[in-house]
Amino acid sequence: MEEPQNPLEMALAKAATDPAERPTFYRLLMESEVFVLGRVEGDSGAGRRTIGAGEKIALVNWEKKDGTRVIPFFASLDALRRALKDEQPYLGLSSRSLFEMTKGSPLVLNPASSHAKEFLPKEVEALLSTGMNQVAQTRVVQKATQVLLGQPANYPSEIVSSLTSLLAKHSAVEAAYLCLMHDPSTQDKPSLVVGFEGGEGIERAMQEAGSVATDTAPKGVPVDFVRVRPGDEGVSAYLKKSTKPFYERTWGSKLKSFFGHGRA
Repeated sequence: MEEPQNPLEMALAKAATDPAERPTFYRLLMESEVFVLGRVEGDSGAGRRTIGAGEKIALVNWEKKDGTRVIPFFASLDALRRALKDEQPYLGLSSRSLFEMTKGSPLVLNPASSHAKEFLPKEVEALLSTGMNQVAQTRVVQKATQVLLGQPANYPSEIVSSLTSLLAKHSAVEAAYLCLMHDPSTQDKPSLVVGFEGGEGIERAMQEAGSVATDTAPKGVPVDFVRVRPGDEGVSAYLKKSTKPFYERTWGSKLKSFFGHGRA
């Protein structure tokens, strides 16, 4: 297995096996320079180059085994060279620039490496708009609604474990709760509800938690997020008064202390 060459490749390797590490990977990706096979039309040179406004770029597409085409890109020159048999021209540019100019096309990061990552068009759109791989949909309840609340018969251990690991990195989150909610008037089946209690900065934690939940929720089960605030009614009150948190910040402090990162 090849050694990661930079922080982005280290984050990619961690994200491949740990959903709680994926928000860090997405954040680093959107801040990083990557390399893509191609050239500026009319220029046969390779390497770093400033792309002028209005210049056209020809990017290389590869064909997968199923016949679909993807645009390969690379987190390091080592990863690029491993994927090639012969020298080919390449360009260095920011991930954001690459995603913006290839909207609608699937891409794959570090093909021919141990940890490759494919990006579908919908995922790219989410990264450009939120920095994460999904876009949360906000729902506002317009009138009082009767819903059924309870605990899931089959406890969703994977999502709970991954969220616990993630929230330990966010000091803004004081506690997190879980329940099952069913609104017969709008839902065919129940959804998981995760409640977040905390202060300033909790929005970022919830955004990253959305990325983790997308990858770890039980198949076919929707997930809703709510803020848990003192004095709130409805689902928030149920979570606070009738359930025990699956995560509390004191746990996060112990986890971070154990791994040598200090106190939350």
